[in-house]
Amino acid sequence: MALIYSFPPVATPLAHTLILGSMPGEASLRAGQYYAHPRNLFWPILGELVGAYPALPYAARLRCLESAGIALWDVLQCCEREGSLDTRIDVGTIVPNDFPGFLAAHPHITRIFFNGAMAETSFRRHVSKSLTAHQLAYERLPSTSPANAAFSFARRLEAWRSVLVASEPPTQCSST
Repeated sequence: MALIYSFPPVATPLAHTLILGSMPGEASLRAGQYYAHPRNLFWPILGELVGAYPALPYAARLRCLESAGIALWDVLQCCEREGSLDTRIDVGTIVPNDFPGFLAAHPHITRIFFNGAMAETSFRRHVSKSLTAHQLAYERLPSTSPANAAFSFARRLEAWRSVLVASEPPTQCSST
């Protein structure tokens, strides 16, 4: 198995919320886009929350996230994995992304949401000890992966509503 690498973060300096996956799957790596698998529910959910609908061009979806103050990244910088499932990641090959550097460059981030259990587990195991100077709130959300068949779209959408800043109305971006 060869090492696979994640994407650079999607973030503006004013982002207040960070959503973390574990590592892009094969469809995403081929497309060079976060959550590119057609059955992954990330974009349908973020479409409902902030207007980043799957029908929009990828760059427009990213702008919607940025307009809502949401940053997007993965916990892992690289690892070895056969296929797309998180359970196939060779844990001995994990290299985490540079979160101290990222958070220093994005000081408004106060909330981190994990897209599924592997993102949270990897973060807590490989990253959290290096962030003792940061005051961050953490929450694991149900994975948007098609492998997470136990959760319906409605149940996931309801859980993911916590990504929205409670004090602000949901931001629906303009696709232009």
